[in-house]
Amino acid sequence: MPTPVIELAGLARTYPGPPPVPALRPADLVIGSGDYVAVTGPSGSGKSTLLHLLGLLDAPTGGSYRLDGLDTAALNDRDRSALRGRRIGIVFQSFHLLPYRTALENVLLAELYNQTPRGARLRAAADALGAVGLGHRFDALPTTLSGGECQRVAIARALVNQPALVLCDEPTGNLDSANAAALMDLLDELNAVGYTIVVITHDPKVAAHARRRIAISDGVLSERIEADHA
Repeated sequence: MPTPVIELAGLARTYPGPPPVPALRPADLVIGSGDYVAVTGPSGSGKSTLLHLLGLLDAPTGGSYRLDGLDTAALNDRDRSALRGRRIGIVFQSFHLLPYRTALENVLLAELYNQTPRGARLRAAADALGAVGLGHRFDALPTTLSGGECQRVAIARALVNQPALVLCDEPTGNLDSANAAALMDLLDELNAVGYTIVVITHDPKVAAHARRRIAISDGVLSERIEADHA
C-alpha cells in the first residue's frame, strides 16, 4: 500500500450534552498517498464532523489522527492551523472567496504560512490558477466569475501549497450539471498527477469518480467498498 497520508485509530468526536451526541464513533481508516476516496452518507450521518476532523478544523474527543506520519493529537490550536495551511487544501461547497479580492489575491491568501518571498508566492498562485484553466482570469473578482470558475479558484487556492491532502466538501453542490461534470473531470486529472483526494458527498455520480467509497451512517464508517473509476 502507498505511504499513508491519513491514519485514523479509534478517532471519535462526541459533542457535549445533555445528552452527549456521538457524531463520529471510533473509526479506523488508512488512506494512502495518491488515493481517491469518496465518503458518502445522508444528512446528519457524520460526514461534516469527519471532514472537520480530517481538515484539522476541529479536535477529536478520542482516538488518534496521523497526517503524513505526524500525530496531530499533540498539536495546539496554533500548530494545528499552521499544519492545515501547509499540508491540507480544503474545497468548500460555498467557495468561501472574498468578493472584494481578485482571483489571484484569493489564492494568495492560502500562502499565509508560506515564508517564501512574495514574488515566489505570486508565481505559485499564478501557476495554481493556470493549472485549473484560469490563467486568463487573474484580475477577475468573484462577482464577475461563473459558479464553475469560482469553484476552480477555490481549487487553485487549495492546491497552491502542494498539499499532502485535498479535501472536498460537496464540491458540486452549487454547480449546474455541466460545471459539475467539468469539475469532476478536473479532480480526476489532479488525482492522476498524484494528489490525494477525499470527497465528502451525498451524490452517487460524484462518488463514482473515486477509486474507493466509504459509507458513513449514524457516525459509523462502513467497510470499504471498492469502486470502478469513472
